Amino acid sequence: MAVQNSDILPYLLGIGALVMLLLNPIYSWLASQRNLRGVLIGCYSFFIINLLIFITLWEFFNLSAAIWLSQIFYIWCNVYSFFVVSIFWVVIINLFRGDNATNTFGVIAAGGSLGAFLGSEISKQLASTFNESGIIFFTSISIIFLILALAVGLILLNRFASSKGIDTAVGGNSFDALKNLISSAQIRSIGLYMYIWTAMMTVHWVTSIEIVNAWSSDGGDRIIFFSRIEQTVTILTLFTQFFLTSMIIKFAGPKTILMFYGFLFMGAFIGYYLNPSIGFVFVITIILRLFEYGINKPTREVVFSYLKRTDRYKSTVMVDTFLVRMGDFSGSGLILMTKSFGMAFSHVPLLAIPFAGCLAFLGYRIPPKEKISS
Repeated sequence: MAVQNSDILPYLLGIGALVMLLLNPIYSWLASQRNLRGVLIGCYSFFIINLLIFITLWEFFNLSAAIWLSQIFYIWCNVYSFFVVSIFWVVIINLFRGDNATNTFGVIAAGGSLGAFLGSEISKQLASTFNESGIIFFTSISIIFLILALAVGLILLNRFASSKGIDTAVGGNSFDALKNLISSAQIRSIGLYMYIWTAMMTVHWVTSIEIVNAWSSDGGDRIIFFSRIEQTVTILTLFTQFFLTSMIIKFAGPKTILMFYGFLFMGAFIGYYLNPSIGFVFVITIILRLFEYGINKPTREVVFSYLKRTDRYKSTVMVDTFLVRMGDFSGSGLILMTKSFGMAFSHVPLLAIPFAGCLAFLGYRIPPKEKISS
């Protein structure tokens, strides 16, 4: 569906960001009125119902070929993928905090890596059925997995039923996340960090795609190239998450890890300018994704676990959905802007280097001042 709408993709990303902005007050209202169990049931049930509605439109109203429906579904998929993962982490950072977070978040993130591998493998094995049954079969599988995720989440919450605050609503109102993003220096730093990080990753992605396109016009070569990256990243990330993440966070600390991301992007963009080769794309893509999934993502969630309760429920979702999507949109916007001014594409990574420096500075400011006992 992205390919089908490639000419207007930046606009669809922008609309997706707007939809996330509009949905966040609704989610904050739900979080104000319901406990953690109610938040999980409410959000996941909402997305399950949405999937059933799409199946109904495709199957019974014969709209599977409608371009406007594919555009709506593409925007919805972005909202879905961001919110479902964000709500998962809302549950986790409220159950595991402080030292418990440092000890467990690497292994928990490894579950995400295994799930991503399983999902891609199922899609690959069932790809031959797509032309016959369309997207309905895939959507039905998504519903089954989402129901399973909801069930496991409820079992997990029952095991933590005696924990403080699990069975009580967080209170507040619909606009707490937006107000805290403006008034709280810590939340503001976290939000800017997530925004710039996502924009930098988008610049890296678009730059690497240009190099890959110049390297080979054969689709088979590209598939093999990206498959090798996926396989390498999966193996290295799982090993890191299971055995190294906790140790690295304890040894280096959140401040050093979050700062290092900015310096890593600086090196990536300088490398793209000096050596825009397919070999560099292979190496730097693996390094960036390994660092993100294996180290930086668990570290950010550890930082989230230190926040006060209302921010753990509301501000983290605002940051993980709206600001991350705005970062994607801004990164692609930077690329489009440079093209419109006729700037050489090889110079684009150099323009991103100052923003990578800002990312390192924000990483220095993010870690909490007070440590919560486990």
